[in-house]
Amino acid sequence: MTDSILNQFRLDGQVAVVVGGNRGLGFEISKALAEAGANVAIVGRDVERNEGARNYLQRHYGQQNMWQTCDICDEHQIDRVIAIVTKQWNRIDVLVNSAGVNIRGTLESLSLEQFEQVQRVNVTGTWSMCRAVVPIMKQQGYGRIVNMASMLSIIGMPERTPYATSKGAVLQLTRALALELASHKINVNAILPGPFATEMNLPLTNDPEKYAAFVAKIPLGRWGELHELGALALYLCSPACSYVTGAAFSIDGGWTAQ
Repeated sequence: MTDSILNQFRLDGQVAVVVGGNRGLGFEISKALAEAGANVAIVGRDVERNEGARNYLQRHYGQQNMWQTCDICDEHQIDRVIAIVTKQWNRIDVLVNSAGVNIRGTLESLSLEQFEQVQRVNVTGTWSMCRAVVPIMKQQGYGRIVNMASMLSIIGMPERTPYATSKGAVLQLTRALALELASHKINVNAILPGPFATEMNLPLTNDPEKYAAFVAKIPLGRWGELHELGALALYLCSPACSYVTGAAFSIDGGWTAQ
């Protein structure tokens, strides 16, 4: 008799590193992975938020969890964090790259430094985290990497040139890395969120006119709820997605199907 299908979504004994796991979509992913049994290492720059997120996981799910402060634009900080995680658990099964920034504005209003800042965090930071973790996954012969892209990876939007550029790059990074790592049984996939009520989208959620304009473009007629993305992320981080790699999963209420 085969195992229950639900067991394929369990992560008992696995170790998950969630970058940006202390807030927004990243925190929702941290909760989903912890509920599935993973030991979660939350990586972020804000000490207070890191501590709060980790304490939440401890209260609600119980297994070992940790947090580490890290600027993912600094490879030395990344190496330090990965060394601490592997010393604690001697493995890393899952990497979720969910840290990101978005600077909005017209092309003329934005500086080169603002453009480069978005690329450093969203693209270089994601690439650097993968580079630090992949050797560990290769040694194990197993891994799941989930990169947070965006619906703007595949469609355009005014006043989003830095962000759209970066998220297009994250999607292509995901595809290239999936092919590079397939023979090592390391699956690499991307999530492409549409509108969700996160801190990054406060300029939209706090403006009734802009909020309504976004809702009008969504076939399902509403913004996404955080738990909906957590469920998708759990699938991509679990043994259940063993035959899925290099894929882009849109979760946008049907926006990009139009």
